Amino acid sequence: MKAKSIAAPYLVWMTIFIVVPMMLVIGFAFTDRSGAFTLRNLEGVGQYSNVFLRSIWLGALATLICLVLGYPLAYIISHMKAKRQSVMIMLVMLPMWMNFLLRTYAWMTLLEDNGIINTFLASLGLGKLQLINTQGAVVLGMVYNYIPYMILPLYSVLTKIDQSVIEAAQDLGANQRKVFFKVIFPMSTPGMISGVTMVFVPAVSTFIISKMLGGGANLMIGDLIDMQFLGSAYNPNLGSAISLVLMVIILICMGIMNQFDDGESNGGGIMI
Repeated sequence: MKAKSIAAPYLVWMTIFIVVPMMLVIGFAFTDRSGAFTLRNLEGVGQYSNVFLRSIWLGALATLICLVLGYPLAYIISHMKAKRQSVMIMLVMLPMWMNFLLRTYAWMTLLEDNGIINTFLASLGLGKLQLINTQGAVVLGMVYNYIPYMILPLYSVLTKIDQSVIEAAQDLGANQRKVFFKVIFPMSTPGMISGVTMVFVPAVSTFIISKMLGGGANLMIGDLIDMQFLGSAYNPNLGSAISLVLMVIILICMGIMNQFDDGESNGGGIMI
């Protein structure tokens, strides 16, 4: 009884801020503007299949880059002395202390046609590059903003690996390469699952990054939803249907990722 009373505030919070909004989204998705039941909103989502594919592709690409860059960094940090680990983790988290919008504005200053990078190239006698309003700029913005969410769970898992297991593998004749691929890498799988989920979910649904760095030619799902609720093409019913389909896609992706987690390793597989 005591445990239930302790959980009561969370249950109330979850009901107000999770369950109720979800019910509103589902309700709008299956009704028209008059409130009558309809499936037209879900049928209308099909016309934006190219936007969904672009969002999934760019989100997956950004997630892969974050994993390729974040794993070695997390591995290096986990093998540093305790004081250095604290400093490095603080440096990883430092950009997160700044407003998300300001960080993205900073990249606009760097990438725009008359920005710092193109000005530097012009001073060297090189031609200017089209950096802003490209898919590459969108992926770059995602990687910069979301890579801490890849590094932190990986670091957390790597630091928890029992050194005696590594020593046992070395005593049995495994060289450094085999120790990594046969022991360390498999045991860090929960951290990879958490990192991939924590990066992919916000990346595939982002709209600020694509709007500011990608321009109108690189529309993503988040931009599409934003247009339905706040833009000139005001249609909250269609926007809710798009949001519902996006949630289903994300849940499917999370379910697939959970299949790679045996649930026995220390760390953070995302369970649904």
